Amino acid sequence: MPAAPTDRLRRAIAAIDAANAADPHMLVVRGEPRPKELAHAELASAWVARLVDAPSEELVLAARAHHLERWAIPRASHPMGRAGYHRWRRALQAHHAARAGEILAREGYPEAAIARVQSLLRKEGLGRGDAEAQAFEDALCLVFLETQLVETAAKLDDEAKALDVLRKTLRKMSTRARELAGALPLDEGARALVERALESGPGSDGTDDGAP
Repeated sequence: MPAAPTDRLRRAIAAIDAANAADPHMLVVRGEPRPKELAHAELASAWVARLVDAPSEELVLAARAHHLERWAIPRASHPMGRAGYHRWRRALQAHHAARAGEILAREGYPEAAIARVQSLLRKEGLGRGDAEAQAFEDALCLVFLETQLVETAAKLDDEAKALDVLRKTLRKMSTRARELAGALPLDEGARALVERALESGPGSDGTDDGAP
């Protein structure tokens, strides 16, 4: 959060949180059940605050809206397989960007600010020297590792596949974010998986099949 958040920023975050509070899926965070995407938004905001000394309003808003109403487009709405997965991810990014744009416009944000938030949500600057885009990606990956790694590994039911997904996720992260990943309070199995992935380097190919 910027050192002196504006009333407009507070209103926008409250509106994003209100939308995510309708998530029918729950996530237990520190022993407390929370609407899943509301919890993810709060965690992403916290990671951005750790990764960036003075984040812009646009970065703060993108982190808060990164999974805005994600449940509206379930994975089952697209075909299985790699191509279907990537189409689903693109559909999600477009949905998050559109909904964030609607909320920010209602709160009086100028077009340039809205466009920047939407660009971050679509990850358009990632890998192009955009420091905020990298911080955004770092925060999302850290949320995934913190809240979904165990579930993902269990679903794959194959250590080699889980390790490959994890390596690809870590490959997308900055050095600082990988250091933070190594210090996450994970259970013994997840921690061992992270340590192996950190030791073994990037994924086996150039595809973007990691999370989030």
